[in-house]
Amino acid sequence: MHLIDVDDIRAAAGLIRGSVVRTPLLAALWGDPDRPLWIKPESLQPIGAFKVRGAFNAIGRLGAAAKSHGVVTYSSGNHAQAVAYASALSGITAHIVMPEETPAIKVDATRRLGAQVVLCAPGQRETVAEELVATTGGVLIPPFDHPDVIAGQGTVGLEIAEDLPDVANVLVPVSGGGLASGVGTAIKALCPAARVFGVEPQLAADTAEGMRLGHRVDWSIEDRNRTLADGLRSQPSELTFAHLQRVLDDALTVTEEQILDAVAELAHRAHLVAEPSGAVALAAYRNVTLPPGPTVVVLSGGNIEPTLLAAALSR
Repeated sequence: MHLIDVDDIRAAAGLIRGSVVRTPLLAALWGDPDRPLWIKPESLQPIGAFKVRGAFNAIGRLGAAAKSHGVVTYSSGNHAQAVAYASALSGITAHIVMPEETPAIKVDATRRLGAQVVLCAPGQRETVAEELVATTGGVLIPPFDHPDVIAGQGTVGLEIAEDLPDVANVLVPVSGGGLASGVGTAIKALCPAARVFGVEPQLAADTAEGMRLGHRVDWSIEDRNRTLADGLRSQPSELTFAHLQRVLDDALTVTEEQILDAVAELAHRAHLVAEPSGAVALAAYRNVTLPPGPTVVVLSGGNIEPTLLAAALSR
């Protein structure tokens, strides 16, 4: 099992430079004076989420022969759009498996980018993707279970360390764990005094339970699908869980009400649109006691259904 290091992340940064946005670190002046708040808005990426970083790194490392057969992936939305976007710019074919319950805004966006979308039943996306690999000869670009994907996502942490070297706390959403694995690896290498917290919904808190028990745990897809944070319904792989055990100081959980409050706060106070999955870090900042010092929350994505955004803003 290859655990990435900061050199892998630096290499990824060099490869994807010019293809992704180096998002700013925004000071949120309404934060807690003891824990000055900074927002890393990955919602400003071309496809509205951080996933584009890992997609460009993984696809960029493929040889010409592999690219000729295209790529295959499975995703509830943001990784799907990222692979579709990176594939379109690279001139290769993308077949993407998406669960039937994926919000229409994410399915439609993926199709508009030129990908071939295949919808599947809950819990079947990996199986259907394997079938597509067999029939198309395409290369599988998983949403988190790959060192190149993790290293690409880790460039978020590299930028945080460069922009705020005295950061004390970094809060990162956790689903499959690729983002938190990469960010945590960069932060621990470059800002060793900083603490890294993974954040997930209480209704999909498999990582928090696994960290507490010291091994991965399995929550049913039915249980994980209860959360409105549709981008946080996956579970860590052996690879990402090994990273998380190495780099996370703790895994925090938040309620559905707290998530919606954070979506509204980001819109009203920061003028940023966040999907529920992207707002969990701010929800934890607001509702969990953290150590003092400069604190960064990663806003991982902004692809929210308009009706859900309207509901959050009317609270």
